[in-house]
Amino acid sequence: MNFISMNLVTMMYLIASVCFIQALKGLSSPATARTGNAFGMSGMAIAFVTTLALILKLKAEVEQGSMGFALVALGVVVGGGIGATLARKVEMTKMPELVAAMHSLIGLAAVCIAVAAVSEPHAFGIAGVGEALPFGNRIELFIGTFVGAITFSGSVIAFGKLSGKYKFRLFQGAPVNFAGQHMLNLILAIVMVGLGLVFVTAGGTEPAWLPFLVMTAIAFVLGVLIIIPIGGADMPVVVSMLNSYSGWAAAGIGFSLNNAMLIIAGSLVGSSGAILSYIMCKAMNRSFFNVILGGFGGDAAESGPAGAKEQRPVKSGSADDAAFIMSNAETVIIVPGYGLAVARAQHSLKELVEKLTHKGVTVKYAIHPVAGRMPGHMNVLLAEAEVPYDQVFEMEDINGEFGQTDVVLVLGANDVVNPAAKDPKSPIAGMPILEAYKAKSIIVNKRSMASGYAGLDNDLFYQPNTMMVFGDAKKVIEDMVKAVD
Repeated sequence: MNFISMNLVTMMYLIASVCFIQALKGLSSPATARTGNAFGMSGMAIAFVTTLALILKLKAEVEQGSMGFALVALGVVVGGGIGATLARKVEMTKMPELVAAMHSLIGLAAVCIAVAAVSEPHAFGIAGVGEALPFGNRIELFIGTFVGAITFSGSVIAFGKLSGKYKFRLFQGAPVNFAGQHMLNLILAIVMVGLGLVFVTAGGTEPAWLPFLVMTAIAFVLGVLIIIPIGGADMPVVVSMLNSYSGWAAAGIGFSLNNAMLIIAGSLVGSSGAILSYIMCKAMNRSFFNVILGGFGGDAAESGPAGAKEQRPVKSGSADDAAFIMSNAETVIIVPGYGLAVARAQHSLKELVEKLTHKGVTVKYAIHPVAGRMPGHMNVLLAEAEVPYDQVFEMEDINGEFGQTDVVLVLGANDVVNPAAKDPKSPIAGMPILEAYKAKSIIVNKRSMASGYAGLDNDLFYQPNTMMVFGDAKKVIEDMVKAVD
């Protein structure tokens, strides 16, 4: 391993960093997403192999046994095996909670590394044997630890909320609020920072373990308290926010370990996650702090106006009726939502679009930034069915076309097409929506008249030019395909 020099390591880390930057650039568009993924995987492979070679070099220099390397290899095999298995088995509807789970592991890894660095700083090259942790490293470890701890516990709660299959109250979609909640969070944050400062300013060769561990424990609790008051409608923002947190935690630990690769990769993830959180908040007409403090994302069944939607008449029809209307249209815009993902109907939808296109109908897809359970959820869903990228349009690019569109087909979407956003008195007033209500005819497929995550009745369902087609999205679309034939 003598051929592995620090200059070569630095150069390989730089190449990996360039790959990560190109990955982010590629992932900014569905058309280049595959290329972006290839860059990301290549960069990670380069970083992994370089780090592995560096570990072997350091082991050879200190002439230690092979146990340390064996543990690293075991971790790689076990962790990689679990990750590969989950990635192969995960359904598109479960992708958001998988992302949240991965964020939690990144946060926990940052905490574990920080504890190890505080315990044995000489093993990481931070300080000599018997020497105290440098002041700058103590600051970095303090920040990396509490951000990582908040990321871990917050991501666990987000996973539970997104999953929706756990009965534990904290994992329910509805916000969990109690008296004095924000004041408690503030007090805990102040105590956490205070203990962190005690750890940072403590002198001597022995680290101040008590304030460090108590600070870490408080950070774990804060992660839970920050996420539980956030409801389902805000979960896309939460996912991107936790993504940002995990990046900053990794970057903070990177500074402590003097690892340029970790600093660059963590900074890229942290900054991109923060930008994405801002984009999501803007798409919902919400401030970031408003989301963190909890808001309209309550459980629909609990917060929705129970009697209103039963008293208003709606016009319903069959899949055959919907197919007839679309077959005789010149232009159709499809608005996919989470209901489409749950039914796994994207492949049937592509077949329907192909048949309509064959009949001379111009079909486009309209994607709202927060449709689904995470940013880009609908884009990934359609990409899985190999829907052509030139048929998929973002909200700002297609909103101007709804007024000239013959038919809009809404599949499992709710809040993102709710005209109530135009009402200044509505809880979602000002939220940018897909303006499906402007189309000449509107077909809405839902299982029932249940409201969305915002807990609000959807005025779109009661318009005179709207026809409701009730049922499972996949079954309804398959019936439409047969009717078009």
